[in-house]
Amino acid sequence: MTGAGGSVGPELRTRRVELSPFAREDASALLELFREPGMRRYLLDDALVDRTWIEGEIEASTLRFRESGAGLWALRFHGKPDIVGFAGFRPFFDPPRLQLLYGLAPGARGHGVATEVAGLLCRHGLDVLGLGTIEAAVDVPNRRSVAVLERLGMTAERTTDDGPAGTVFYRLEPAA
Repeated sequence: MTGAGGSVGPELRTRRVELSPFAREDASALLELFREPGMRRYLLDDALVDRTWIEGEIEASTLRFRESGAGLWALRFHGKPDIVGFAGFRPFFDPPRLQLLYGLAPGARGHGVATEVAGLLCRHGLDVLGLGTIEAAVDVPNRRSVAVLERLGMTAERTTDDGPAGTVFYRLEPAA
């Protein structure tokens, strides 16, 4: 499946946000987003990433879209050109497990956008992609993301001491 601009993967929409698969032309904007201190804090354990890392994420996401339909999307408010966040599915851990993840630029935080987008992606993952469950991991002190996952009906399964302050692992099962 090919979206606008030749991207691989579906374009999705919420009430306020357009989701388009990561594309090469988004690399500079994504690099700026992933280098933002609030984004790095929880998603990257404060590490600074470079353009090579971003380009690798774009390529890996494109491959995941081709293979399974589960990649990463750039988020833009309807009718606006600027990327205000990202969301999607990416493997983490060993062995790799597909996880829901998302991040928003400072101006997009605190307005329900994360819940809106993550909810859409949970439904998409379960209903369209056929994922048996949706999993997510969040740093213990990231209270905003914990609240988002709990609003979506996800259940905390376990807490580990992974990362600087521990990690909570969440799971969403399909409705019976």
